[in-house]
Amino acid sequence: MYGIQIAFRNYTPVGGLTGSEWVGLDHIERFVTSYNFGRLLWNTLVLAFYELLAGIPIPIMLALALNAVRQKYFSRVVQLITYAPNFISVVVVVGILVMLLDPQTGIFPHALSLLGIDPPAFLTDPGWFRHTYVWSGVWQTAGFSAIIYLAALSSVPPELHEAAKVDGASHLRRIWHIDLPAILPIAVVLMILAVGSIMSVGFEKVLLMQNQLNLVTSQVIDTYVYEVGLNSPIPQYSYATAIGLFRSVIGLVLLIAVNHLARRITRTGLF
Repeated sequence: MYGIQIAFRNYTPVGGLTGSEWVGLDHIERFVTSYNFGRLLWNTLVLAFYELLAGIPIPIMLALALNAVRQKYFSRVVQLITYAPNFISVVVVVGILVMLLDPQTGIFPHALSLLGIDPPAFLTDPGWFRHTYVWSGVWQTAGFSAIIYLAALSSVPPELHEAAKVDGASHLRRIWHIDLPAILPIAVVLMILAVGSIMSVGFEKVLLMQNQLNLVTSQVIDTYVYEVGLNSPIPQYSYATAIGLFRSVIGLVLLIAVNHLARRITRTGLF
């Protein structure tokens, strides 16, 4: 916390934290009024909300499907297969994407070409960047999230389902009125946590997938902080710190707002 003051100074390694000139909110104003601000904010929010919309319902559907399977051996095999990608590092995942989607050597573009379909440029087309990023992330994390929901479903008393069967409720009715209310508190907490980090879109994966051709949609706030703070010829430590602080404050405001809204609607929240 002591180092946050870098965002309010013209920091230089020679002057240090206390010897550098105090400039107040100049760096934050410079970022907000820059021509990059609108594009960076839009790219960050679109990618984050896209990931949120795709990443919440699919694990829930997977958990409900696995919970409904009567053959437990088959359920455990599917659970193991879907959970395994969670152990793969981000670098390896991006390497797999390159091997599968590279226009010259990728397996998937060659398969589409054999079928007479012109393969899109998955890795270089700005329009495909978000889809590739989000759905590869869903593939990697859906199994782990489904386990959390399965744990919540295991606490549902079997008597509720038996009573619903006696009353003539269909399987879909039992899912809607018994299973979904059981996992709703967990889903709300996970959603609140995801919204809290919505401004911190996965830096490592975005940076690894980023190139000059897809920069229009792949440049987000985190990668911009890295570019101006560490990767530029003259590192701008104070400017990068101010951008990071701005991002953190917005994330905190979103977290509090969504938690308050969730408490009013579902009576469930993080705090």
